[in-house]
Amino acid sequence: MDSITIKDLEVDAYIGVTADERSRLQKLLITVEIERDLGHAGRTDTDAATTPYDVVAEMIRKLIAARPRKLIEAVAYDIAEAILGKRMAEAVTVEVKKFSVPRSQYVSVTIRREQ
Repeated sequence: MDSITIKDLEVDAYIGVTADERSRLQKLLITVEIERDLGHAGRTDTDAATTPYDVVAEMIRKLIAARPRKLIEAVAYDIAEAILGKRMAEAVTVEVKKFSVPRSQYVSVTIRREQ
């Protein structure tokens, strides 16, 4: 299967288990791998005003901004469901990185979902 990857899309989110943590914006890095047939795009090389990855990146930003969440697992789940729900992929892998554990680079979760 072909794929498109958006690596480490930076978004700001109200996220955290405690109300105090959710009261301030925190940076998340989101990587999305969208599995779909890219044959048509490769053969036709059509000129589009927006590319599929632009649409996905904007959708992710709006989804994150829509409401606070307690867990990065919920962020990953919501992103995967939105992409599959719009039939933008046959399968999707989502990794969400959060910078909240002292003396570590980050904490991340990765999920993969299929149609």
